[in-house]
Amino acid sequence: MTKLLLLLLAIGLSTVSRAQQASRQIADNVSLSASNHLAYPDPSDAILTPAPDGYVPFYISHYGRHGSRYLIDSRDYDVPLSVLKTAADEGKLTELGLDVLARLSAIKAEAEGRYGELSPLGALQHRQIANRMFNRFPEVFEGDVWVDARSTIVIRCILSMENELLELARLNPNLRFKSDASEHDMYYMNFTDRPLFDKRRSPEADAQMREYRDANLSETPLIAKLFADTIYAKSNINIRDFYDRLFKVASTIQNTEARNSISLYDLYTPEELYVNWTRNNMSWYSRYGAYAGNGATQPFSQRNLLRRIISEADSCITLQRPGASLRFGHETMVLPLTCLLGLNGYDLQTADLSSLEEMGWICYNIFPMGANIQIVFYRNPETPAPDDILIKVLLNEREASLPIEPVTGPYYRYSDFRAHYLKKIADYEKAD
Repeated sequence: MTKLLLLLLAIGLSTVSRAQQASRQIADNVSLSASNHLAYPDPSDAILTPAPDGYVPFYISHYGRHGSRYLIDSRDYDVPLSVLKTAADEGKLTELGLDVLARLSAIKAEAEGRYGELSPLGALQHRQIANRMFNRFPEVFEGDVWVDARSTIVIRCILSMENELLELARLNPNLRFKSDASEHDMYYMNFTDRPLFDKRRSPEADAQMREYRDANLSETPLIAKLFADTIYAKSNINIRDFYDRLFKVASTIQNTEARNSISLYDLYTPEELYVNWTRNNMSWYSRYGAYAGNGATQPFSQRNLLRRIISEADSCITLQRPGASLRFGHETMVLPLTCLLGLNGYDLQTADLSSLEEMGWICYNIFPMGANIQIVFYRNPETPAPDDILIKVLLNEREASLPIEPVTGPYYRYSDFRAHYLKKIADYEKAD
């Protein structure tokens, strides 16, 4: 009986630990509350498992998100700025409110005319990612091998691609490059699957998120900090819209040059930051993850991309020195691709959005600015049989697990990877 009680206690403590993981992490690092606006975390502490004896890397297949950017919608800056300016003109702001108005004005000035564009930090992130890729897997980039790079047709993605290529060229001037950004490739680089997307919005998910917000988040404390006359605020502004846009601005400062001198995180308590993150975690999962409430099929929006990754790998592994295939897009590809692959258990299926953190589905681990998936291919030159190729997958440059049987540690047989995912895609298309 004592052993059973100890076991139940251990299970309970483990569940509590998982359930509080994001809360503790956000308290230690407020930037994590930004969800998809998180600036790329430094992965230099990641430990890579040595390859099995005799195996060396020879090819990399990659899909990455653009680096840090400014907010896409100018209204996210303009609306809170206009609200505070009007209130200031009428003498309705507190001293803190006037200070926040000044901060917003500076933030807006940097972003002016650059909405949705890559920031200087975003360019730096991609040069650093390329540098680490080159130095971690030097065998892939030896000599005059080809690096084939593709981007979506969005300028921040194109510039992210070019920054990586410039760094690779600096590290090895003998590399040969092909780069493109064309509508021709959008069927797999950024596939618009209307029938699937029509199923994305779930009334059940909306109800869960609305219930969570109503029970856990009050805009009143923030409004009271900024407005000397809260009755004026309630009568003259859309408080919920103002609150959400201001939090978005607060989240994205870390991606801009303003991060060196300005923050808005002092406006929020640790609990408010956590609640705002949880709302976003629910939203991203319900729209792009394997949410059971809409059929758990949204990750299949990236089936063309995964099929392309496999077909290009099939061709490249027949070459003695295939180099690398680099692709650059958006978090709305990286997230569902991660879920389709089931990296680190992110193929989780549940209809209960309140259980996501407890189950380990934490969005900021998947798609910060600059997020990337690297599939590294290994072979043994002594036994170069096609069915003896191993792969390792890195999610944001950290080793990730797959839902297939490994050969050892994070290493999987490519033939198993190929068979598993082509069948998964075929089964989906057959059932659809």
